[in-house]
Amino acid sequence: MKKIINNPSDIIPEMVNGLVRSYPNYLKQIEGTYVVARNDGDKKKKVGIVSGGGSGHEPLHAGFVGKGMLDAAVCGQVFTSPTPDEVLAAIKESDQGMGVLLIVKNYSGDVMNFDIAKDMAEMEDIKVEQVIVDDDIAVEDSTYTQGKRGVAGTILVEKIIGSAAENGMSLEDLATLGKKVIEQTKTIGVALKPATVPEVGKPGFEIADDEIEYGVGIHGEPGYKREKLVESKKLVEELITKLDASYDGLSGKKFAVLTNGLGATPLMEQYVFMNDVLNKLEEKKANVLFTKVGSYVTSLEMAGVSLTLLELTDDEWLKELNDSANTIGWGDTNVR
Repeated sequence: MKKIINNPSDIIPEMVNGLVRSYPNYLKQIEGTYVVARNDGDKKKKVGIVSGGGSGHEPLHAGFVGKGMLDAAVCGQVFTSPTPDEVLAAIKESDQGMGVLLIVKNYSGDVMNFDIAKDMAEMEDIKVEQVIVDDDIAVEDSTYTQGKRGVAGTILVEKIIGSAAENGMSLEDLATLGKKVIEQTKTIGVALKPATVPEVGKPGFEIADDEIEYGVGIHGEPGYKREKLVESKKLVEELITKLDASYDGLSGKKFAVLTNGLGATPLMEQYVFMNDVLNKLEEKKANVLFTKVGSYVTSLEMAGVSLTLLELTDDEWLKELNDSANTIGWGDTNVR
């Protein structure tokens, strides 16, 4: 195992410290926790937005803390859900009297611990709602999951909800909005090489140098098939075929499109892949209104990509995707 670390057991505190010290105008750490919160001084009264989960997926979630997205993110141990106490600390930090919305990826530990924290917060008279992101169409009932997994589509949900919250939407309406966006968000990925959890010291799964796995999860959970490596156009053909079936056809529909690198895939390859995606969507007569390319929801050093489509059934969603977000992870090079 080759990694730029010290003691593997110290990787989360050292990572969080390094993050907030690198971007003090954006972020702060809540004392005694691994919660990263806004530090921009803008305390506009609004609904608080909190997300989080196991670490190893950076910049998700802490990289999306800031004006226009999240108010706080909870960093669990690598690929491990944060504790309810940590989630509660994020809720209390983010509450400004209008309630807090939790955005939770659909993994058993995350769902359970965020739900416990929600109950704890309500006992302290903080109103909390939550939405569960389950955008991965590759498999259901995989490792750690009951139902579909929550993967890269999470950042599109966080962006739309974050913008709506910034513009004054109520807690109940934000929860309804989140559920609608999640229903229209679908992701599928492919892995070329596995990742190694530092404290484990060996890859999470084995795959031959000339093989790829379709539908692998962001923790190395099994996908739906493995085959020999093929060129980008054939990868895209496979993934778009699955997405086309999931949407009951792409023709004539409006979409946001996210190509996401899983950690070790160079941007050069991501742009080649996205070029093929856009060609295929054009062939399918889909109307692409928003695009984003980069490594936003990673799996340590896993090589591969995921492809997310969000059907823009509400014109307001496009505006919210294009609204500025003052975070270290989102950037604003996304307007078509």
